[in-house]
Amino acid sequence: MLGDVLLIQEKHKIAGEEIIQRILKQKKDKFIVAISGESGSGKSELAHVIAKGLRKFGIMAKPLHTDNYYNSDPLKRKAWRVEQGIENVVGYNEYLWDDIHKNIDDFKNNRLSEMPCVDLVTEQVDRLITDFSTVDMLVVDGLYSIKTDHVDLRIFIELTYLETKEKHTKDARGKEVMDEVRWAILGQEHEMVQSLKALADILITKDYKVEIVKK
Repeated sequence: MLGDVLLIQEKHKIAGEEIIQRILKQKKDKFIVAISGESGSGKSELAHVIAKGLRKFGIMAKPLHTDNYYNSDPLKRKAWRVEQGIENVVGYNEYLWDDIHKNIDDFKNNRLSEMPCVDLVTEQVDRLITDFSTVDMLVVDGLYSIKTDHVDLRIFIELTYLETKEKHTKDARGKEVMDEVRWAILGQEHEMVQSLKALADILITKDYKVEIVKK
């Protein structure tokens, strides 16, 4: 998202470095990493650390934020959710998955691709052009991103919105005003996100330790 403020901490750097080493051991051409977790768990921060850290190994990795792909207008989303019923509409189907998979296919096939990008200042959706022939790896982050097709490494952050409550109420990024509606949305997202944990190859524990899932 354009204008997003990342709050990168030492825990993100430590976990990111450990994951980078894991990626280097199993990397292949056009490798895709996905990071899921609840709001405030550090998905974007971890994606940034991983993508940036891979540069020193000569790997060009591009983050793809699925929050840019909502199927509703950012300025109207809250009212629409309330009108439709939060329990009815909040979840996996709020995203334009055909568009996400189209951009992933463009990445896989080295195409020039048009991608959405939400400007957090204006809350408008801009369009950006990316030349995927110059990109070696994709780091997809978002609530439900590990459910994305063709992912090679799935990472799940175990922190819940209740454990990051202080961050929501004091967040410096200014993404959304916290009220009863927002808390209800976070509660609904919690149910949806936690159902994806079993898909993970790597877990980031609540104290931000990296655990490899044995399958």
